[in-house]
Amino acid sequence: MVGYALVIGPCILCGRTFGMNPNKVPSIRVHGTRQPVCRNCMDALIAKEEAAGIVPKRYADDAYEPVREEEL
Repeated sequence: MVGYALVIGPCILCGRTFGMNPNKVPSIRVHGTRQPVCRNCMDALIAKEEAAGIVPKRYADDAYEPVREEEL
């Protein structure tokens, strides 16, 4: 039997609580600690980079999905 977990936490940019795969969620470092960024904020950042002609960094398709228990 396989178990799954969904980690819940706040976005460092907007403060909204969201679910994430902690191993794949995009993050930024604040005082040396990784802080997660929600899908809405990442999509907004990607759109801004594309508009500026910058090739944006993409996130994993399952970054905001439950993670298999053994991957924690």
